[in-house]
Amino acid sequence: MTTIHSTAAAPQAPVADTVLELLERSRTTLLAACGAGSAGERYVDAHLAALRAAAALLAARSKPVARSRPRSVWEVLPTVASDLGEWAAFFAGSGRRRAALERGSATASSREADDLLRQAEIFLELVQAHLGLPISAPLPQFMTPTASEHAAATTWQEPGE
Repeated sequence: MTTIHSTAAAPQAPVADTVLELLERSRTTLLAACGAGSAGERYVDAHLAALRAAAALLAARSKPVARSRPRSVWEVLPTVASDLGEWAAFFAGSGRRRAALERGSATASSREADDLLRQAEIFLELVQAHLGLPISAPLPQFMTPTASEHAAATTWQEPGE
């Protein structure tokens, strides 16, 4: 996936507490993904983090529509931020995979989970930029998962290793 850099201007109105809470929950879920015990859990948490970031942007930018059919966050996102359309399609696909992991009908490799985790972190940064908010500090290097599929637990890199 190509990284898209946004130069969005500051929001016209203050960011609502709900939006900030969703962004914080997204960041917290990314950190939980780093500490997940399995690649499947890491994948699910990474996707949920992206979903919460998208929900924050929609909460800040979308207008309520009377009696419309329920739509996926990923379906609505491009109408609010057209430059995030590729990201919406990507995370819609990973959402199907997440649902299969939650049902137990699929597995995820460490590589897949780690890739999704990195994409979710980038996506959170893009959402923050769209909202005119400062970018969070990157996930600490020592939190970056380096799990082997053969390891019983996740191994963490210490800073400087």
